[in-house]
Amino acid sequence: MAAAGPSVFLLMVNGQVESAQFPEYDDLYCKYCFVYGQDWAPTAGLEEGISQITSKSQDARRALVWNFPIDVTFKSTNPYGWPQIVLSVYGPDVFGNDVVRGYGAVHVPFSPGRHKKTIPMFVPESVSKLQKFTSWFMGRRPEYTDPKVVAQGEGREVTRVRSQGFVTLLFNVVTKDMRKLGYDTGPPDTQGVSGPSTPQGLPR
Repeated sequence: MAAAGPSVFLLMVNGQVESAQFPEYDDLYCKYCFVYGQDWAPTAGLEEGISQITSKSQDARRALVWNFPIDVTFKSTNPYGWPQIVLSVYGPDVFGNDVVRGYGAVHVPFSPGRHKKTIPMFVPESVSKLQKFTSWFMGRRPEYTDPKVVAQGEGREVTRVRSQGFVTLLFNVVTKDMRKLGYDTGPPDTQGVSGPSTPQGLPR
């Protein structure tokens, strides 16, 4: 009797929320969470996390460096709803209240290997000048009650936002059994599992 083939595939993601560029702000921390479809389920690692507070580096880049680790494994029967990571960056305002300094989201890379992504961040804007003044005076800036809305298109077109800063992520992605289920994730010799790709110009 032939052995049954796999019914699910695995997506293993590790890496880090590396750094950020927010020229106007300092002493920031970052939260992350994953958003994924109904057919997906985490099997190991953490779906969300919150980093330490970091200050700008003293070199010319003036970067905010977190190097905050990401490590999670998902299983699924269907690539629909491929996981996205949603980032929320917070820091103090002039009154010492924690306010949101940026939201952003990006899909976990589809192909196995090592990937570096820079995500443009944005913040919701008050519609009127009175609302802007009131929110500044009360120390309550516009923010989403659930950051996961950032990963969904529904209703986003009615939100006024402003671009603000960038966050850099490092991903190491490994997939298992995708090719056996008929999904092409890379060169044929990877057989569904791949390590870091060889840079161009170097011997394989």
